[in-house]
Amino acid sequence: MIRNSLISFCFLFFLVHFAVTAQSKPAPKLNTAKICPNIVLIYADDVGFGDISANGATKVHTPNIDQIAKHGINFTNAYATASVCTPSRFSLLTGKYAWRQKGTGVAPGNAALLISVASTTLASVFQKSGYNTGVVGKWHIGLGAGGGPDWNGYIAPGPLEIGFDYSFIIPATLDRVPCVFVENHRVANLEPRDSIAVSYGKPIGNEPTGYDHPELLKVRPSYGHNQTIINGISRIGYMSGGKSARWNDEEIGNVLTGKATDFIKSSLKKPFFLYFAVHGIHVPRVPNPKFAGKSGLGPRGDAILEMDDMVGRVQRCLDSLNLTKNTILIFSSDNGPVLDDGYQDGAVELLHGHKPAGKMRGGKYSAFDAGTRVPFLIEWPAGIKGNSTSDAKISQIDLLRSFASLTGYKIPAGQAPDSFNLLSTLLGQDHKGRSYIVQQSVYDTYSIIIGDWKYIAPHAGPAFDKFTGIELGNSSEPQLYNLKNDIGEKNNVAKEHPTIVKQLADQLSLCQAQQ
Repeated sequence: MIRNSLISFCFLFFLVHFAVTAQSKPAPKLNTAKICPNIVLIYADDVGFGDISANGATKVHTPNIDQIAKHGINFTNAYATASVCTPSRFSLLTGKYAWRQKGTGVAPGNAALLISVASTTLASVFQKSGYNTGVVGKWHIGLGAGGGPDWNGYIAPGPLEIGFDYSFIIPATLDRVPCVFVENHRVANLEPRDSIAVSYGKPIGNEPTGYDHPELLKVRPSYGHNQTIINGISRIGYMSGGKSARWNDEEIGNVLTGKATDFIKSSLKKPFFLYFAVHGIHVPRVPNPKFAGKSGLGPRGDAILEMDDMVGRVQRCLDSLNLTKNTILIFSSDNGPVLDDGYQDGAVELLHGHKPAGKMRGGKYSAFDAGTRVPFLIEWPAGIKGNSTSDAKISQIDLLRSFASLTGYKIPAGQAPDSFNLLSTLLGQDHKGRSYIVQQSVYDTYSIIIGDWKYIAPHAGPAFDKFTGIELGNSSEPQLYNLKNDIGEKNNVAKEHPTIVKQLADQLSLCQAQQ
């Protein structure tokens, strides 16, 4: 017992000592000259590690997503930086942990742009490397300056000011107003005489609300989500006007996939980067009739089928244009899974043995691993050996420096401070990955993983989310888990290994202190 603890401590000390310095070493030089692969990053919403059949799901099948694993690499230790969407998306695009900047929690629907236009972003890396860049789908990191967007006018700054050449986005989330698409700098299909008004405070206009008129609802809220009714679904926030611009929930998947494939088709003269942030499987889950009732798991399962079909349509578009061989295609998610997240859609009652988090504990909002360990599959037929699995630790925050290495773009000093160049790991050329992973929960509970050990810092807060029932991982005591032996984080061994607790706590503090 003593000998095993000593071995663990020595190994941990080695990892901690080199956690930062090792990542500063340049990756092996890759012969990527004149290759310029296209990049398609499909970023899902609230999809858990166990929600895809490539990761063991048996109650629902995702054949198109699984094809990425078959043709490429399935990373089983891949992480978003946070257990909720806004900070994960911020970190993905900036290479900076969201907690380094105030105001990067879950953004309201009328938030101003959270990313400085002076920032180097994942999109600007490609844009400045000669790529055509586009974003389609969920945004949720703010639009406009100061007081937020002018929904009836020119909406800026936004995606086009931080590196994208084209954007067609859902401003925030499906359950938040305004329920409209924004294309480039303006609300799509807006009739000027029917101006949009939005409020996240007091009610505005004469639109019925779910609170006052539940008889008008086709999807009923379980908690909150009872303000302005749009398409028979009550949302968070109040909205009036803009009726010609409002989306049809059942058609969102078709609209977004159409815009994504149109962007690909328009980008044949030079390489392209597409950030396809699909809307699924976030609430409210209202899949197209083609998928409704098909999964046997209710609307959540049906939404997974629709999401997989959207992936397949992108794959077929690439195939039809002979682009597949030289396109890097990635599928991942912004955080872990959640069942009842505000609407009565049977997600809990119709689970039927499906395990969205796999063997892990927690989910969306949580400090436990299911909150941030997410699916991550990558293929590139011209540069990645297919049908392989990697347990290397990677974080989405590293895509920025990794792809800058691929394109040869030199990142300015002070930019992307938390992103590491893991290109050789992403391409399957080594299995080292990151030496540490830092995680953030919705309650700002922080965790760090080094080797097999995970430390969750003490933090006040509820043990369970009162709405979703998810275990949050908050505790007044330090928590230490050996993920190799205890992937479900059931056995807190902090008291048995005080030295390891101190080493990880010190490393977490060091990471948080760095700028």
